[in-house]
Amino acid sequence: MPMTVLITRDVTDRFRGFAASIMPEVAPGVFVAAELSRGVRERMWNVLAGWWDGMPGGSILLVWRDDNAAGRLGMQSLGLPVRSLADLDGVLLVNSL
Repeated sequence: MPMTVLITRDVTDRFRGFAASIMPEVAPGVFVAAELSRGVRERMWNVLAGWWDGMPGGSILLVWRDDNAAGRLGMQSLGLPVRSLADLDGVLLVNSL
């Protein structure tokens, strides 16, 4: 179970309170977990995404180790800008749309 990082920006307290119930908040809006299972990560994301549909605003970024993804980093985001990872000849880039 690899390191997981959740970053929130300009979200309501509900999002941060929920994240803090699962992961320690090491800096304002930055939550980390050294060993968060895939199942817990996916359930946490489903709750955040479900709330997001009803209360959009700010942004949320989730990053974790994923051996099958570009740069071995998995990433999901809510809000703007939409982010994704791309491998360009061995250099890992972040696309912001």
